[in-house]
Amino acid sequence: MQRVSHFWRAFILFALLLAPAASRAAEEKVPRFASLRVDEVNLRTGPGERYPIEWVYQRKGLPVEVTAQFDVWRKVKDSDGTEGWVHERMLTAQRTIIVKGAERALKSDPDWGAPTVARAEPGVVARLLECHAAWCQVETQGVKGWLQRADIWGVYPDETVE
Repeated sequence: MQRVSHFWRAFILFALLLAPAASRAAEEKVPRFASLRVDEVNLRTGPGERYPIEWVYQRKGLPVEVTAQFDVWRKVKDSDGTEGWVHERMLTAQRTIIVKGAERALKSDPDWGAPTVARAEPGVVARLLECHAAWCQVETQGVKGWLQRADIWGVYPDETVE
């Protein structure tokens, strides 16, 4: 009888230790944007290490969209539409964007008439600072500027970022 008692105590303790992680995962909104925490991230065909690696990202800070969750695994989609599963510890909530299309002018203010402070090539990754209406402020290589929301990937059309 004593073993059963120890078993149940251990089981309850184990369940309580897991509860914060489970509730944290339940609180995370899907879909949402995140970015890669490290330079090398394995993209797997399923949510677990037993699934084959389909792709290896080699770009810290690359924005991805989290589209599903299973335990500690997150299904992500990149700006090219590639989808797969990564471990949650490979992601960070810090927001970044990627410039899409053609070369883009970073403006000093959220206005087409504002002076250009820099130019960003397609594929440039920048830290997302804020978004209001059609403009988002970003920072890359120590330069801050405003880009049209339509010219970047990593933020939703109606999302306000502050």
